[in-house]
Order: sequence, then C-alpha cells, then structure tokens
Amino acid sequence: MRLFERTFRITGRTRVLDVGGSPLIWQFASIRPRLTIVNVGVVEPSPWPIDFLVGDGRMLPFEDGAFDIVFCNSVIEHVGTHADQRRFAQEIARVGRQYWVQTPNRRFPVELHLMLPLVHFLPKSWQRRVVNRFTLWERLVRPSPQARAFYLEHFLNDLKLLDARQLKSFFPGATILAERVLGVPKSLIAFRAA
Repeated sequence: MRLFERTFRITGRTRVLDVGGSPLIWQFASIRPRLTIVNVGVVEPSPWPIDFLVGDGRMLPFEDGAFDIVFCNSVIEHVGTHADQRRFAQEIARVGRQYWVQTPNRRFPVELHLMLPLVHFLPKSWQRRVVNRFTLWERLVRPSPQARAFYLEHFLNDLKLLDARQLKSFFPGATILAERVLGVPKSLIAFRAA
C-alpha cells in the first residue's frame, strides 16, 4: 500500500475504484481516498465511508475515465479465461485514468493461493491428486468441507495465473513492476501513472 500511495500521491480527494477488493486491504493505507468497491459478492462493512456496488469487473458500470485510479489486488487471475482477463483489463484501463493491478507471478515456484511449491507447473490431473490430499492453505484457514471443495475446484478449473509477458499483453501501456522475495519475482504489478 505504501508503494501504491507514493506512486500516485494519494490524497483524501483521490477517487479510487477497487475492483474485486474489500475494505480489509484499505486498513493498511495511511490515507483514506474516496473509495468505491465493486465486487461480485457481498463485501463486509467498513468503519469509514465506502461506496459498494455488486458487479462484474468485465462490465464496469462507469463512464470512461470516471476514476482517478483503479486498484485491483490479486483478482485478474480469478476472472476466467484469457479472453475474460483481457476484457477485465480493458475495463480497468477504460474507467481509470491511472491503474494499479497486482497479481501473483505464474513463474514463482510457490503457488500462493494454495501455498504449495511447484503444483501449478504440474499437469491438471496431477494437480488434482496433490491438492485433494494436502495444501498448506487448508491447514492455515481450516475451511468447511464445502468451502474447501469450492476453492479447490476454482483453483483447478478457473484460476489462470499470469507471467510478466501475459500481463503486459493485457496492459500494453503499463509499466510492469515485480515484487520480489529473495530476489525472485513473487508477484507482478501493472500500473499506469500520469
């Protein structure tokens, strides 16, 4: 959040659209912008004023350039096919004069959703065998059987991790920044700043 705030010089008047987010991450912000959150589901309440809309990031109900910044943290890998991801990226670039889109790096050796090393490089049939037996994610979160089944199916069937080249193809005018762990790019950020 500090890098985001510094990059865009966020103030209390900055109009930010968070696509797919929640108030949780904004608790780490040192400045409260004028925030709108669009999510496909119900978003938990916030202790400060936030506009909430239920909606799809691939079809945002806003005019071109309606927001100073569109912020998106670890969502684009969840929206479906590569065509869905491209449409999602186009909508972000359309409604925001600037944007900040973070996603886990497909090339990082640990799959960060399930917290398992190398599983995302395996064939799908092998992935299914591995994740049905064990994930560090379920040991930490302890989901209900229904939530576990849903999340693992989502991982196996819907999650589309991106590498830097793919992210750049979705955001051709963006700067791509790598967040590193021990020198290895863990996640990627596509951003356009004025």
